[in-house]
Amino acid sequence: MISTPAAGDGVDKACDLCGAPLSAEDAAAFADAFLLHVRADHADLPFPDDAVRNYGEGLARMTGSTERLDEIGVVEVHPVTEDRMDDWLQLFDFEVMAGSPQNSGCYCLEPHEVSPDAPPPPFGHWTTRRAAMIERLRAGTTFGYLAYVDGHPAGWLNASRRGDYAMFRCGDPDDDRTIGLACFAVAPPYRRHGVAAALLAQAVTDASDRGATAVEAYPLHEAGPLYSGFRGGRPMFDAAGFTEVTVRARDAVVRREV
Repeated sequence: MISTPAAGDGVDKACDLCGAPLSAEDAAAFADAFLLHVRADHADLPFPDDAVRNYGEGLARMTGSTERLDEIGVVEVHPVTEDRMDDWLQLFDFEVMAGSPQNSGCYCLEPHEVSPDAPPPPFGHWTTRRAAMIERLRAGTTFGYLAYVDGHPAGWLNASRRGDYAMFRCGDPDDDRTIGLACFAVAPPYRRHGVAAALLAQAVTDASDRGATAVEAYPLHEAGPLYSGFRGGRPMFDAAGFTEVTVRARDAVVRREV
């Protein structure tokens, strides 16, 4: 059984909003202290308590480095199978969102649960989301890849079938024949070293063996006010032979037949 990560022997962190030092015996207690601090000293922030707690626990949990390495070793990419679940959790529990605690509770569940034409469901506590994604990976309703550098998990790509996403599902037979690339997540030390491109290449290589006839991606417009690279950069897809299908308000749909 996979357990929730232990908090360690104490947490000493500074609030990344103002630099105030905060201490607690574990990550859950740190979240309580962080919530009290935010409500006292940052009362103008409009976020609900659950979001603030997730942020605080993410600040405590993300112990991975935020410093980019000048050079990295050979990148290897493997599907996330049961024997690699602990590696996936190592990446998401402690490393991939280092420096971005606001995203630490997502666990890449969002594209599976948020529909563009419906109000988003309650976000919930990060442990609930973590458990839901473990269940999805085991059931095959989420499929993804881990990138390793020198044997260490360094990056993730959610490459599920389009029909398994609430966010990208079209409701037609092509949903089951199309791999949708929803999210690239690379730990800070390994960014801008080609890790995302290696993940993409493996997803394209494996697509036909998975019964797919095409691979789609949904890069956000770089000029947009909410741009983030988590969906992959458009130049990477252009270089990999993807062509534009449609342009939407926030993103584009690009596609490659396989």
